[in-house]
Amino acid sequence: MSRTSNKPLAIFLMGPTASGKTALAMHLVRELACEIISVDSAMVYRGMDIGTAKPSAEELRRAPHRLIDIIDPVESYSAAQFREDALREMQSITAAGKVPLLVGGTMLYFRALQMGLSPLPSADAEIRDQIEQQARERGWPALHEKLTRLDPASASRIHPHDPQRIQRALEVYEITGRSLSEHFQQNLAEPFPYRVIKIILGAEDRSLLHRRISDRFHGMLEQGLVSEVEGLYARGDLHENLPSMRTVGYRQVLKYLHGDYTYSDMLERGIIATRQLAKRQMTWLRAESNGHWFAVNDLNIDSKVLNLLRDSGAM
Repeated sequence: MSRTSNKPLAIFLMGPTASGKTALAMHLVRELACEIISVDSAMVYRGMDIGTAKPSAEELRRAPHRLIDIIDPVESYSAAQFREDALREMQSITAAGKVPLLVGGTMLYFRALQMGLSPLPSADAEIRDQIEQQARERGWPALHEKLTRLDPASASRIHPHDPQRIQRALEVYEITGRSLSEHFQQNLAEPFPYRVIKIILGAEDRSLLHRRISDRFHGMLEQGLVSEVEGLYARGDLHENLPSMRTVGYRQVLKYLHGDYTYSDMLERGIIATRQLAKRQMTWLRAESNGHWFAVNDLNIDSKVLNLLRDSGAM
């Protein structure tokens, strides 16, 4: 990015789950005049703290995060809503003379923010009923295979057991005759009003990230994840088909509480699901352009990132 650009600066700190984004973001806030905006589709929910690895109360006191704890778990939140909210918060931070630091692992949100979203068709009840009937007859994994043939790019980012997103992707194709990926590529939004420096955390050694994921999930259980989900479910208005309750970790614990999984099943499946999430996140990240990659196990990552930002005119 040119230093002579008249656009204000924004920093994107991106990476898969358990890659150390929060720790690096906290360091950058100490060293730079920046404020954090969360880019996480699970941290938006109030009361979902342990399983989303939400920053602690002390971390939030030292470095407030915008766009966390903004909706109830019974509500839905879309990429389009995020884009509107994030642009508003970025403008507020820039107006105060600081740099927006956008931190998270929800790659669709980053893509929607920077590239915009083409208008998508409204839901069609008849087509949705047809898709749900096919799912009852053949199962959602079979429909995911169908999506792989029609829209391989979307299928690579959607889990075979994520019925809401499979249904929506197939619905868009049935209504328009064009894949969801094609709609995203047809960018009708105005140019993004910021110049962006992208910091991407990655792990060349996949086993390293897997160990971090396993350790973190064990830690969440020790912190009381089961009790957190139990308390949420005890409200009486939450169920497993809500987007919030399909979040990785929460979905597996909920099945344990319902008696579908043993504790060891829940532990194993939670770790596997988190690994699969990280794999999908890495698929998105590899497609990012102009990114500066850093290894998650680099002991000097803090200073290297700061040096990059200095050289880029961020300091």
